Amino acid sequence: MRATSPATCSWWTAARRSRRPSATPAAPEVSAARLRSLTPHTVRTRLATRPIQLFCSLLCLLSLAANASAQPIQLWGRWEHSFRAPATATPDTELTVELTSPSGRFVTVAGFWDGGATWRVRFMPAEPGTWRYRTRSIPPVDGLDGRRGEFVCEHATGRTRFLQHGPVRVSANGRFFEHADGTPFFWLGDTVWYGAILSAKVDWNAYLADRARKGFSVVHFNAVAPRNGVPADGNGEVSFAGADQLQPPGSLLSRLATAPLQLLGLKKQDRVRMNPRFYRRLDERVDAVNSHGLLAAIVLTWGLRPVDSGNALPETEVVRLIRYLESRYGANHVVWIVTGDHPYEGFSGERWKRIARAAFGGRAHAPVTTHPMGMRWPWERFRDEAWLDFIVYQSGHGDDADTLRWIHSGPPMQHWQDPPPRPIVNLEPPYEGHLGYQSGRPHSDYSTRRAIYWSLLNAPTAGVSYGAHGVWSWHTAIGSPPTDHPDTGVAKSWREALSLPGSTQMRYLGEFFGSIAWWTLRPDPKLLAEQPAGDDPARHISASRSEKGDLVVVYLPVGGSMRLKEGVVRDRQRAEWFDPRTGRRMTTSATQDQFQAPDQQDWVLLLNTK
Repeated sequence: MRATSPATCSWWTAARRSRRPSATPAAPEVSAARLRSLTPHTVRTRLATRPIQLFCSLLCLLSLAANASAQPIQLWGRWEHSFRAPATATPDTELTVELTSPSGRFVTVAGFWDGGATWRVRFMPAEPGTWRYRTRSIPPVDGLDGRRGEFVCEHATGRTRFLQHGPVRVSANGRFFEHADGTPFFWLGDTVWYGAILSAKVDWNAYLADRARKGFSVVHFNAVAPRNGVPADGNGEVSFAGADQLQPPGSLLSRLATAPLQLLGLKKQDRVRMNPRFYRRLDERVDAVNSHGLLAAIVLTWGLRPVDSGNALPETEVVRLIRYLESRYGANHVVWIVTGDHPYEGFSGERWKRIARAAFGGRAHAPVTTHPMGMRWPWERFRDEAWLDFIVYQSGHGDDADTLRWIHSGPPMQHWQDPPPRPIVNLEPPYEGHLGYQSGRPHSDYSTRRAIYWSLLNAPTAGVSYGAHGVWSWHTAIGSPPTDHPDTGVAKSWREALSLPGSTQMRYLGEFFGSIAWWTLRPDPKLLAEQPAGDDPARHISASRSEKGDLVVVYLPVGGSMRLKEGVVRDRQRAEWFDPRTGRRMTTSATQDQFQAPDQQDWVLLLNTK
């Protein structure tokens, strides 16, 4: 951090500019008049002021030394500064920092209380050069209010995709994600809801290294405890004080999560107080996500059960919690998931609209969405919500015909053209190893993979997420199911579940889509002359192509033959079969627009004009 240079440093600046070797200067001549002017009073005055001059010089030297040692902040990196307040300052004291960019643009960010007398501010500079700042606090507090300074941001080659290309945002056409420099970003997410909170540091890094090696680009996880299945973090800390007051009476546990707060038997409380010890531990986990080149998709609250923070806290406190998390992690490379596993219907839907508007409305922020319950599509009621940057859904863990039909031909396919355009991502297809709701059998790599490929072609391709049973819950209880989801089946430990075959197949998926202009794809069922299996939802063939028609991707869940309409296959268009199990490719050709898959397993047909 570079403090504002005081005027008393001008002599030092001049000295640095004129560093030239010179002979030893001669002693100055002193005139008689000069000697006569040195009265005893003058001598005493000058001797008295000498310590002040020396003190100012010392301050100047210390300031310059600090400036010299301060490291420039990398473009799209993180600038962080701490401020100390008197012991009388309360944790509710609000700190904001007004920054001025090198080009004169103004940005305001919120600081956060980090325990004791410490407040911090974190900021991601998006412009190289010298940034200046000043602070304000409400109420005005010494040490927090009126502080000024500056820091330098430089453009350097970064180690991760984010430092090379910038933070992730929604593209100008609203259909996919891209970096700040316009580089498309393919969402390939992994589900580890409880991992960041429960994991040991070394285990979390082992998990991230595995997922980065397999080509994942996103991990999504919760940032609040307690929640169902997670009473506290690995050190026994909870997110905020007062969590024990959020437990509704047992007789009301059967009430829907959509019930108003007063129906849950909760009293109107004082403001909850964040627990910095919990979040300092989480800081390391979030930073590690980014350092492995992965986007952190942070779930800010949870909304499944009445006792979950998103339902049990008053609206104003949910907003405070969200804003605290944004001020703490907004300078990381993140997207925000407002809450999870909620229906967003009726009263609850309107409540979450109000919360998100209050938390994110009217200002710039990282992309925001919220996570619905399985096979729910509340988004037609959210179309006009300005804070909603992208749409996610949960096709869930069912395995009957209705579930399969919902994935490839349901609301995502039916509504993707509704305005305004937004990226659409299946955040929760069936987890590999999770029991199917209807059959009671574990989902195989095939059933998980099938849902994922369907999900990439049922709307403009933006990305998809994967989940492994045992990883999502950070499971350690060998031989038992997750405690809060006993009907999901016995889970492998998180370490064993890392190696489920579907996770490696996601690497092949990422490599396949990374080799083509996936962001140009749009669903086009009319490419097919017919569905070979008729109405059988398990054999449904999904197809997408680019608006120019120079790129076609078709997914066949059970191999066999398939005929495209006349004119779909163009001259000089290369045709390949892609094996989603092994990543292998082989060239092929059509006979009268008909293609024959190599066998009866699932395959992807690629037509690409190079």
